[in-house]
Amino acid sequence: MSAPALVRIEDLLAAFKLPTLARELVPRMREAGLDDALPTLLEILELEAGDRRERRVARLRKASRLPPGKTFDTFRMKRLPPALARQIAHLARGEFLERAANVLAFGLPGRGKSHVACAIGHALVERGRSVLFAPAYELVQELLLAKRELRLPRALARLDLFELVILDDIGYVKQTPEEAEILFTLMAERYERRSLLITSNLVFSQWDQIFANPMATAAAIDRVVHHSVILEFGVESYRTEEALARMPAAAPSETPA
Repeated sequence: MSAPALVRIEDLLAAFKLPTLARELVPRMREAGLDDALPTLLEILELEAGDRRERRVARLRKASRLPPGKTFDTFRMKRLPPALARQIAHLARGEFLERAANVLAFGLPGRGKSHVACAIGHALVERGRSVLFAPAYELVQELLLAKRELRLPRALARLDLFELVILDDIGYVKQTPEEAEILFTLMAERYERRSLLITSNLVFSQWDQIFANPMATAAAIDRVVHHSVILEFGVESYRTEEALARMPAAAPSETPA
């Protein structure tokens, strides 16, 4: 059996948190003349690794609250400009999570922002990354309730377990001062530690509609923009495209007699 295969057996056992087996099993089997059994052992360990990965992905998917149908398989990526499509494909690999970078998706309604955000989330879950999807207004209400019940630190700590929180449609509903404060607290808590993916119909110059206080608006923008990737969905509404596609072709005009 090759040296890399032997190392793989040790690595798998270590990953399964079996350090004594990782250290002792292969040498002892070789000393006992059981080299022929090592390929079968490796095959079984690979099966176990695959099963564990599938169970982990299933747990992550359930915890993510991601809409099940919003994946790359159900999104027409060709309708996006090539540069934007390349940005999205890169984000789906999850490297931005290592830097605790944020992703900001801007565009008018119906441009595909939320679908792409969810698709990125699904792709990251498949890679074993922890993701939470939530409409911004809904998550703000959950945190407000936690604050009133004096358990806000615990609620924020729970969110900290997710490498990525997707805040969908920030600014869709005008925030009260208390809601804006909670939203700012969430952004500040995750700043440079965990990632946010925010979708919004409002560009930065309109964020004063979210944070009525100019100082809070500037501070919020500063935090989310620092170490961020910006996706601009300046395409035609897919809902409009679909409606036009469903319309019957105009009948040819009649030639006058």
